[in-house]
Amino acid sequence: MQLLISTSGTVRCLYSEAIDLTLLGTPQIRRGSHVEPIADGRWCADLGPVSGPVLVGFASRSQALAAEEAWLLTHWLSG
Repeated sequence: MQLLISTSGTVRCLYSEAIDLTLLGTPQIRRGSHVEPIADGRWCADLGPVSGPVLVGFASRSQALAAEEAWLLTHWLSG
């Protein structure tokens, strides 16, 4: 689990139960995206909640989830 800690002490991460986040303070958990099926049977990851793009064309939900995580780690969690 990667944590991004700002100079003000704010911690940002992709939610996981790997550690107890309450040990760092009171968590404010927000959605980073919406992974949904689309009309043609493929999947998309809409990263609009973090001002990101809509990633489309995945054959499976797990592929869309992996793309969502990769985008969030690269673009949102990198600071």
